[in-house]
Amino acid sequence: MSDAVKPRRRYESPRRQQQAAQTRRDIVAAAGKLFRERGYSATSMPMIASEAEVVVETVYRAFGSKAGLFRAVMEGVLAGGASRAEVPVEERPAIRAIIEEPDPRRQIELYAATQPGIHRRAGSLVRALLGAIGIDPELMAVRDEMEAWRLEGQGRFIGMLAERGHLRAGLTFEVARDVFWTLCSQEVYDLLVVARDWTAEHYQQWLTVALQRELLPDDRM
Repeated sequence: MSDAVKPRRRYESPRRQQQAAQTRRDIVAAAGKLFRERGYSATSMPMIASEAEVVVETVYRAFGSKAGLFRAVMEGVLAGGASRAEVPVEERPAIRAIIEEPDPRRQIELYAATQPGIHRRAGSLVRALLGAIGIDPELMAVRDEMEAWRLEGQGRFIGMLAERGHLRAGLTFEVARDVFWTLCSQEVYDLLVVARDWTAEHYQQWLTVALQRELLPDDRM
């Protein structure tokens, strides 16, 4: 009786994996550019494929749908780049600096410093998303997921302050998280910077003081 034939193991070289990762980043970059310039509805998958210099099947294979690709674009924007989105949140330098900072006032200052750049990068995409939700039902799930990411991440920051005994007396985790989530929102940034012409520096300074005042004991101000 002959030995059983072992199935051939699929082998992917590191070089091929790197090429695939780079192709994915190129597609995300191309999609982000077109979504900003043309909006969500006016940007087609063939347009994105052409901009990224790949065939459209590659785009679908990598992201499944246009909404799935938009989700990947938003992940990259929030992380500061498609390659950074591949790094766990806690390992990103700005987040590590916040976690390792012992002074809660300085922690809030460092966190507030991350917000103008995020909102500047994300603003046009968020508006494109909100404008197209009625056209592509999948985008509702993308929007809900984005807010869930934000609420979860900011909840971890509030949890850290609470564990270290830094929250203002009488302030519950839930209220502190919701205040933080609201003040750091894209909507507040747009009201102050876009609608009222605040500079990014003014917004950042205001956000720092507002968060410190709302979250920390008076004796730390």
